[in-house]
Amino acid sequence: MPFLRFAGVKREHLQELAPFIIKEVARTIQISEEKVKIELLMVEQITNTPPSLEISMFQREQSKHDMLAARLYELLKQNGYAAIHIFFVILAPSLYYKEGNPLKKIAAPISAKL
Repeated sequence: MPFLRFAGVKREHLQELAPFIIKEVARTIQISEEKVKIELLMVEQITNTPPSLEISMFQREQSKHDMLAARLYELLKQNGYAAIHIFFVILAPSLYYKEGNPLKKIAAPISAKL
């Protein structure tokens, strides 16, 4: 994990860029390449919408988010997507479930322990 979800990007372009995107994400946020997931969303535009990249991942230092957005933007801009919007959806380990179990248990409120 993280999940990178693209909209308004051509499938062929994304398939060509995927190995470079994966390497950049893994290097920037210091995770293994196998954890990076890329998806292409099929959306029907109702209004004039720019291409976008939604990055769903756990919170990191602001500088890591900034660096990742900047590096991915440069890569995408060099490949014809200068108008792409990049945004993060921050996930909480206590609300992310694997095999039905949260990655991190939510601590009971202090009043419940008394």
